[in-house]
Amino acid sequence: MHRNLIVLLLLLSPVSVLAGGLNEGLGEPPPEVDRQTPSATVTGFLEASHARYMALLPHYLWLSHLPQEQQRAEGERLGRRLMFVLDRAMWFDFTRLGQEPHGDTPGATSVSLGQVPLGMGTRDIRLRRVEGPDGTPIWVFSEGTVRAIDALFEEHGSPLLERLPSFFFVRPVWVLELWQWLGLVLLAGAVLLASQVLEKWAQWLGGRAARLTKSGWDDQVLTAARGPMRFALVALMGAAGSRLLLLPPPAQKAVDLGARSLALVSAAWFVLRFIKLSASFIEQKVVAQAGEDVGRARGLRTQLVVMRRIIEAATYVIAVSLLLLQFEAVRNVGVSLLASAGIAGLVVGLAAQKSISTLLAGIQLSITQPVRIGDTVIVENEWGWIEEITLTYVVVKVWDLRRLVVPMSHFLDKPFQNWSKVSPEILGTAELYVDYRTDVEAVRAELSRILHDEGRALWDGKVQGLQVTGFSERTMTLRALVSAADSGKAFDLRCLVRERLIAFLQSQPAGLPVVRAEALFPPEAVESRTAPVLPSSGGRNVVVPKGRAE
Repeated sequence: MHRNLIVLLLLLSPVSVLAGGLNEGLGEPPPEVDRQTPSATVTGFLEASHARYMALLPHYLWLSHLPQEQQRAEGERLGRRLMFVLDRAMWFDFTRLGQEPHGDTPGATSVSLGQVPLGMGTRDIRLRRVEGPDGTPIWVFSEGTVRAIDALFEEHGSPLLERLPSFFFVRPVWVLELWQWLGLVLLAGAVLLASQVLEKWAQWLGGRAARLTKSGWDDQVLTAARGPMRFALVALMGAAGSRLLLLPPPAQKAVDLGARSLALVSAAWFVLRFIKLSASFIEQKVVAQAGEDVGRARGLRTQLVVMRRIIEAATYVIAVSLLLLQFEAVRNVGVSLLASAGIAGLVVGLAAQKSISTLLAGIQLSITQPVRIGDTVIVENEWGWIEEITLTYVVVKVWDLRRLVVPMSHFLDKPFQNWSKVSPEILGTAELYVDYRTDVEAVRAELSRILHDEGRALWDGKVQGLQVTGFSERTMTLRALVSAADSGKAFDLRCLVRERLIAFLQSQPAGLPVVRAEALFPPEAVESRTAPVLPSSGGRNVVVPKGRAE
């Protein structure tokens, strides 16, 4: 009674199935067929399918529901289709597959390998355990999985795959089969050629549309898109075309990662080019509208440059961040940093304090504008022009063509001279030391002649003057005051005035200063003339007694 009950329970129990009724139409499996563990079954099935040992595939499937005379042929067909489905819809981590004959869980009769999309839902790929003749467990793909192979193949495979020779499905490199490598090469060539053709066509079509508008922005967009558009098309068509190759999940993931990265690079490249071209376009418009208002034009140019630098820096940071966040390792690092944001944030903040303050100084400079591009300044006792403004430093072009690189914070923390802050117009002076007998009105008239004749190209016609600004026991000081449109012309005009007035004074009988002294001889003994400069006089003109040798 008890024996009959035990037999009945064994027959009805789903825990195990005797292998005597398993695939009787196939006969005994070859010795190389290892089905003792879930890992051995999956590994053996994939190796046999890719090694073109199709006769071994039926032994890894549950085919007992088929007539015995159909089990071999139908098993090879179903095994090959299952290979296509597993290669393209699943990726096995063999370290997680069961390594024990009875499975990872004691008493388990089946093991799930994963889910495969099917229609609106998924299909579970499972292995089933049966008992061998000697009581050893045997693992095969379950009956439910075998019955779903055709439906899975219709969704994840292609009829073309069954018509290709079997050697196309050998994996020579990594996880791709030969036909997939050939397909990738052909796809790459086709995508590159098609992207060039489509870009030229889009540029031609956009150019025709841009000529119908008066705005110049569409021209800037077309120019900025030349190049980035091709990269974006390559990414889009490459990602779409790779689906036709039915790549396995790791390969498809790598292709998608490359396509997304290329799309991000193309987008960042387009933004950077558009910013550069737009800044140049706006600068030309500003200069044209400003006209003679040089100060306003310089201020707008400075704001454009600084804002362009800020947007470019933000674009670089965002693009690099998006690129790195595609990788799981980088995301994990980011999460770890956020989790420890207290101490880490403090350390990073202290380390970046100088950089952040410099960056904020650049933004503040663009708003307050103590200096602008093209301004004439004196910084660190160097006279020059503001040549370039970045987010962290300013380049000053010194008059002798040297470049002085000054930190941005210098212009906010320390005093400096800006000769063109309000207007580039400037006054210049030329001082002369003359004798008391000099005819000041004659010198003033000569200055007017110089400005109206020789200095006409340098003088702006606004200010001219000659004043006595000082005197000493031997000379008086004349200061010639002139004006010019900018500091460069003012410097040249001052030099010209000095040269011409010195020449004029030399031609006057009482122009150059002399040294006066009380005569120690009777007046009739003193010759009333000025002797040439003697070495003993220290380079000064002296009055000598009559009859004294020169």
